[in-house]
Amino acid sequence: MSGRGADNTNTSDVRSDRIVTNSNGQPINEPFATQRVGQHGPLLLQDFNLLDSLAHFNRERVPERNPHAHGSGAFGYFEVTDDITDVCGSAMFDTIGKRTRCLTRFSTVGGEKGSADSARDPRGFATKFYTEEGNLDWVYNNTPVFFIRDPSKFPHFIHTQKRNPQTNLKDANAAWDFWTTPENQVAIHQVMILFSDRGTPATYRNMNGYSGHTYKWSNKNGDWYYVQVHLITDQGIKNLTNEEATKMGGENPDHAQQDLFENIQSGNAPSWTVHIQTMTEEQAQKLSFSVFDLTKVWPHKDFPLRRVGKLVLNENPENYFAQIEQAAFAPSNTVPYQEASADPVLQARLFSYADAHRYRIGPNYHQVPVNCPYASKFFNPAIRDGPMTVNGNLGSEPNYLATSKPYQYIQKDKPIQQHQEVWNGPAVPFHWATSPGDGDFVQARELYKVLGRTPGEQQKLAHNIAVHVCSATKEIRERTYALFARVDEGLAEAIRSESEQCANNVAKSKF
Repeated sequence: MSGRGADNTNTSDVRSDRIVTNSNGQPINEPFATQRVGQHGPLLLQDFNLLDSLAHFNRERVPERNPHAHGSGAFGYFEVTDDITDVCGSAMFDTIGKRTRCLTRFSTVGGEKGSADSARDPRGFATKFYTEEGNLDWVYNNTPVFFIRDPSKFPHFIHTQKRNPQTNLKDANAAWDFWTTPENQVAIHQVMILFSDRGTPATYRNMNGYSGHTYKWSNKNGDWYYVQVHLITDQGIKNLTNEEATKMGGENPDHAQQDLFENIQSGNAPSWTVHIQTMTEEQAQKLSFSVFDLTKVWPHKDFPLRRVGKLVLNENPENYFAQIEQAAFAPSNTVPYQEASADPVLQARLFSYADAHRYRIGPNYHQVPVNCPYASKFFNPAIRDGPMTVNGNLGSEPNYLATSKPYQYIQKDKPIQQHQEVWNGPAVPFHWATSPGDGDFVQARELYKVLGRTPGEQQKLAHNIAVHVCSATKEIRERTYALFARVDEGLAEAIRSESEQCANNVAKSKF
């Protein structure tokens, strides 16, 4: 949490008299003097103050996220503006005007922690709500779809966005090899978003957030709906061209971090209007695609946006590492009446995100102040011990559910969800590859038409693809042209023309 106001957890062990000590609290006489044999002799192993400083310095970085390593964040609140209790019974929605404190972290996906804010990449848009029913994490992106719908492909896909294991360079061959492989061409919708100017947002304030996944929300009567969430920027959409993004990456690679911090600092708090789309089980059965398909959007004409509230970010962190780098988001962090659907990528994320934090920060990452469910508190006698247990460890409480102790549960207060989806069938391996025919290209073609409504956007899409793929091999380039020909022949030809000219120029420059 923030270091301001009622929260003193970050500073409760800090001396108010500002006397400098070692990590054990012993005052240090002189910060730069080292114990040695004589003035110019070897150092002494007994100099704990020196060893304390050096040993901690070696360990002051936690492993960076993989992916979403590079990011920025701020605190704020979510305010309910519209009654949606007919859709969701979560306490955070129970009263119009109710505010819930939150933390949002924005990020790029593929780059390292020191990479540029302007990279051509989806943006993470993760928000932690500190609700009275526990911490709720909306772990979203700034695009409504993604590249895959088979979770087993996620490590493979991310590796294609990282560095070549031999050259240690970014590898266009790997990226386009993955995207153009026939079984992976379901990615086409997201690839077109990525290589339009939407792939390089101008700032974090000027982009939307989307759940992407389908979720299941229930009201207190037990009625349930499939739900997708949209956070629409109140600042308006603003993007960079490919050349502007490249220039910005060299001149000010942290421009989005700077923009977010300075706007909040000056009182210009960014905000997003939160909407939902809802769908019944009966409607889902009539769709031309699966409701669990992460590569598809729900048409707004069939499933209109319904306003819920406002997300406002009005408070910068006091300490980036403590409050942003250590912030741990996971879609498994949920609250009553908001559940995961059977979307297979979401199902895999329920495990992988929390597990990543146990590796990155430690098994007690939820005890770090920024991750604590301070609004609801925590009690589970069996979740105990482990490295960095700092919350008292439940004291003398038995570490199991003892018959001599009283325990309370709230399931009796919630409607049983057994009337919802019913799944039957054998356990089978299923590769949800690109579908036969053109079904997975329909929305990509519609997107290309949408781009055509703004002068120059289709041309910029072709240009952005061409300058990226031109460094790939001739075989990969040809596969790329064939992929985009399934969207539009003119698009494919425009990519081919510029890419081949670029490739020839690169080849000539080597001689």
